[in-house]
Amino acid sequence: MGNYLKVALKVLTRRKFFTFISLFGISLTLVVLVVATALLDDAFAAKGPEARFDRALIITRATETGPHSTMSMNPGYGFLDKYVLHLPGIERATAFTSAFQRTIYRDGVRIDTHLKRTDADYWKIMDYRFLEGRPFTADEETRGAFVAVISADLREKLFGKVQAAGKTMEIDGRSFTIVGVVPAVPMTRMSAYSEIWTPITTAKSSDYRSEMLGSFNGVVLLRDSRDRRGVQQAFADQVPKIPLTDPKEFTSWRASLGTPFESYASDLVGPLPRRFQDSGPAILRAALLILAVLFMTLPALNLVTLNLSRILERAPEIGVRKAFGAPRRALVAQFVLENVILSLIGGLIAFLVAALVLAGLNGSGLIPHSQFSPNLRVFGYGMLVAAFFGVFSGAYPAWRMSRLDPVAALRGGVA
Repeated sequence: MGNYLKVALKVLTRRKFFTFISLFGISLTLVVLVVATALLDDAFAAKGPEARFDRALIITRATETGPHSTMSMNPGYGFLDKYVLHLPGIERATAFTSAFQRTIYRDGVRIDTHLKRTDADYWKIMDYRFLEGRPFTADEETRGAFVAVISADLREKLFGKVQAAGKTMEIDGRSFTIVGVVPAVPMTRMSAYSEIWTPITTAKSSDYRSEMLGSFNGVVLLRDSRDRRGVQQAFADQVPKIPLTDPKEFTSWRASLGTPFESYASDLVGPLPRRFQDSGPAILRAALLILAVLFMTLPALNLVTLNLSRILERAPEIGVRKAFGAPRRALVAQFVLENVILSLIGGLIAFLVAALVLAGLNGSGLIPHSQFSPNLRVFGYGMLVAAFFGVFSGAYPAWRMSRLDPVAALRGGVA
C-alpha cells in the first residue's frame, strides 16, 4: 500500500493537466455540496440561542380544511394556550410572534428593524447570552410592562458603543425601556431571530388571546428527547377535538408538533391529502437526496471517462505488472487507491474554498448576522462524499484495466 501511495502521487504530478481537470470537477461539486450542507446545518442544528432544540418541538402552522375551502396560517395565541402550552409531560413551552418589521427613528434617522413579542418562558427555553442586563420577567409580562430586549447590532445603531440598558426607545408611538442586550442572531434561526423582543402583553389589543389562527409560533421543550413521540401523540389526539371556527365552512383541523426540520418541510411542501399529511419531511429529504445524487452523478461520469483514458494510456505498465504475475485485485486496488487519493485532495481543496465562500457570505450582509461555518461534521460529510467519488469513478476503469491481455498491453493495445 505504501508503494501504491507513492506511485499515485507520482502519477498525479506527471499528468498535470489531467490532474487539474479532475481536481476542478471534484472540488467544484464538493464546494456546492459542502456550502449547502453548512447552510442546512446552520438552519436546523441545535446551536446558538436554539442550543436546546435537540429536545424541542415546534408548531408554526395550523390548517382548517373543508370540502371547498382551506385556511392555513400560523396558529393564534388562543390555539397555543389551549392545546400546546400545557401539554402533559413537557418541561415548559413558549408562544411568540413571528418577527415582523418595524420602523423606529433616532435623532431623525430612520431605522428598519424586526420585533418579536414573546412570553417570559421564551427566555428559559432559548439560550441567549446577555451582553447587558436581563430578560423581562413573568411579572413584567403579566403587567404588560413596556420593556424590551434588543440586539447588539440595534444597540449600535441607536446609541453607538455606549451601554443601552436603562435607556428608552419609541416603538409604535410608545416608549419602551431597554432591560437587556443580546448578540445579534442570524435570520436562519427562525425561532430565535429578531432585533427587538417585547412582552406579548404590550400588543395594542388583547384580541390575540382568543385567536385560533394568527401570527404566533410555539416551542415545546421536552424533559428528554426520548419523550418526543409521546408528546407528539398527545397533541395529535387533541387535534380532532378542536372546535371549528366555522362549522359551515370547515370540517377538520390539521396541525402537528415537529422538529425544526419537520416543521419547515411541512410548510415548504404545503398542505397534503390527509393520508399523506405527515409525509412533508420525508418528501423534502427524498428531494434533497435525489438532487444531491443527480448533482454528483454528472461529474462522476465525466471522471469515469477521464480515468478510463488515463489508465489505458498506462497499458505498457499494466502489461509488465501482469507479466510478472500481479493479480487482478492488486491492480484494481492500486488504481482505485490512486483515484481515491485524487478525490480526497479535491475534497480538501473544496473544504478550503467552501470556508472562503461561507466567510464571504457572512461578510456580504445578504443574510443578516449570518455565522456560517464548515464545522467538523460538515467536513466529515465532505470527505465521505469525496471518498465515494473516488471509488465510484475509479472502480469501472480499474476493472476494465485489470482485464487487459498482458501481450496486448505491452504493445500498447487493448484485448
